[in-house]
Amino acid sequence: MSRRKISTTVYLTPEQVRGLEDLHERTRVPTAVYIREGVDLLLAFYAGAGDIGGQALIGYRETVLARLRGGQ
Repeated sequence: MSRRKISTTVYLTPEQVRGLEDLHERTRVPTAVYIREGVDLLLAFYAGAGDIGGQALIGYRETVLARLRGGQ
């Protein structure tokens, strides 16, 4: 990625940090790359939600997150 990057601070849970560290150890891809990819996925997710707003958007988000975590 050759675009200019802006430094920012994010707060992660210990589990998220461990997961990113494990992923980095296995792949040697920098953690920052995974965080940027996650932001890109999040932005695409909300762009795909279209005109959904308010509580409907929150419900949509919670449903998708539950499915990603293995729930229904």
